[in-house]
Amino acid sequence: MSRTTTDPEPAAEPPPGDDTAFFGQPRGLLTLSGLEVWERFSFLGMQAILVLFFADTVAHGGMGMDPGTAASVSAAYGTLVYLVSVAGGWLADRILGSYRAVLWGGILIACGHYSMAVPTPTMTWVGLGLISAGTGLLKPNVASMVGKLYRTDDERRDAGFALYYMGINIGAFAGPLITGWLGDHKGWHWGFSAAAIGMTLGLIQYVAGRRHLAGRKNAAEYALAPEGMRRAVRTIIVGAVVVAALAVLLSAVGWLTMDRFVDCLTVISVIAPIVYFTVMFRSPRVTPEERGHLRPYLVLFVGSVAFNFILFQAYSTMILLASTNAETTIFGLHFPASWYASALGAFEVALAPVVAGVWARMGPRQPHASNKIAFGVILGGLSFLLMVLPTSGHSDDTYKMAVWWIVGSYLLLGLGDILVETSGMSATTKLAPQAFASQTMSLWFLSLALANGIQAQTVKLYGEVSNSAYFGVNGAIAVAVGIAVIALAPWLRRTMHPVH
Repeated sequence: MSRTTTDPEPAAEPPPGDDTAFFGQPRGLLTLSGLEVWERFSFLGMQAILVLFFADTVAHGGMGMDPGTAASVSAAYGTLVYLVSVAGGWLADRILGSYRAVLWGGILIACGHYSMAVPTPTMTWVGLGLISAGTGLLKPNVASMVGKLYRTDDERRDAGFALYYMGINIGAFAGPLITGWLGDHKGWHWGFSAAAIGMTLGLIQYVAGRRHLAGRKNAAEYALAPEGMRRAVRTIIVGAVVVAALAVLLSAVGWLTMDRFVDCLTVISVIAPIVYFTVMFRSPRVTPEERGHLRPYLVLFVGSVAFNFILFQAYSTMILLASTNAETTIFGLHFPASWYASALGAFEVALAPVVAGVWARMGPRQPHASNKIAFGVILGGLSFLLMVLPTSGHSDDTYKMAVWWIVGSYLLLGLGDILVETSGMSATTKLAPQAFASQTMSLWFLSLALANGIQAQTVKLYGEVSNSAYFGVNGAIAVAVGIAVIALAPWLRRTMHPVH
């Protein structure tokens, strides 16, 4: 269909004056960071109370699950969110384009949160499904759009991703405060309502700032031919209907239980990255040089899995531990257990500009990306090992640890998160084969899916073994992975060029 002057095609590049308009970074970084502030406000605000909602009694407005099951289902939801990101990256590359993929993803997320505000179990599951689909569209593509603001050799790139991460953690800090207070004082579904409003505000500012975004086009960068696109759309619609119908049928006959659904997601989370790496390694559209960059990326992928396995438990087992075995008063003031999750966001808000400043000052002398990730993984493991101290030596589970133990654990975890996620996402946009740009970012998020998939099984042991053993073993494994990545540093430096 032809365009008129009243419907201009969005520019591929932002206005020239935007390049250093936001603290020395492109102004488009402000637009994308603003979107993620509200997306993280809604997503992590809801995540902070989700496991407590699952574990709360039905009489008190919860779902009546035991703690291990509540943590497992919460992790399974996270698995689904990041598995769908594969489809989100492909849809952006081949059909929608990054800008529209992010826009429609945000709309689905908002609709999901509004659905969860309705106090019925059915609408809870519908809402979680919509949020999973929307996050899968938004998350890989907004990160790719940040990467498009910079040239590959631009030394501001890591600092820009650190600022981006600082911005989104403002939402991670504020979300649990608002949703946690509402969930504790008004009811869980009031907390879900706040998440819905937050995502709506994020969409408004994203559309308002769209002219500052690089690579913004109506068409997909690697769009399918018209006939192929029609066939793909038909396949997607028919496939979605068949999967939904099959799920309903299997549930009706009693085969598809919650435990089996969680197990299926874990299996898929293991198979999906194996298949995806295989496809990219064998694709004729990937050059030999790009294929060489994928090999070290496998190591970074494993590091991401190890770290995020720890990180995501900040919103499951750590919140459950805080609700039963940690003080919830400070300076005489009571606070909901979900507020502990805000400490993680607060530390990341405070530390991200420090990290960005250090990298900017060091310039080419800064540590290699693989070492940044390795240090982050080790910090994640230490955050769990720290919890061995207050959870050891108790004859029963009635003890209460001081606030500062969990806060200290979140401090280590927050610094590790900045190192792993900013360096990991930045390296991903540099190492990505050109023909799989958005989809390679999806591959990074598949590491998050695998971390959640493993977590969905492991957290079933929470409450079955001692807390000191649970946190000690998991923390030690993460530290071992981080040390292994450091040991591979010489090979990684050679094979990841031009990533420094």
